[in-house]
Amino acid sequence: MKKLLNIGFSLFVFGGFLVSCKADDYGTVQSIDKIKIDSVKLVNDTMNVSGIQRIKTYSTYQSQCQGFYGYDYVYDTEFNRTVTAYKFITNEPCTQANYASVNQINFNPQKRGIYTLRFWNGGNNWITKTIVVE
Repeated sequence: MKKLLNIGFSLFVFGGFLVSCKADDYGTVQSIDKIKIDSVKLVNDTMNVSGIQRIKTYSTYQSQCQGFYGYDYVYDTEFNRTVTAYKFITNEPCTQANYASVNQINFNPQKRGIYTLRFWNGGNNWITKTIVVE
């Protein structure tokens, strides 16, 4: 009898899980693509080693079916970084209306020096920012 109750309880829990996960209100991500960074805001152009600076990037999306996916943050050399932003595109129905979005990188240098950060702005264009780390 105890075994039968355990099996019944397990089926009840599993069935509840299936019902709760059967559908969602979000579209499926169809693709990931680069999105240009329109502008970059630094809090300070000088900071201390091991400090954290929140660097904000601003991008414009063409519809509500697009949103921020992530960054490609590449260490080109010891003190040079390139940053490319990526967007996701879903298959849900939505209106074509531009909207701006802000995202953030937490810059945490571990060595003193002059860092050059380049943010992709479309084509062969880059927004260049310099941070002196003391």
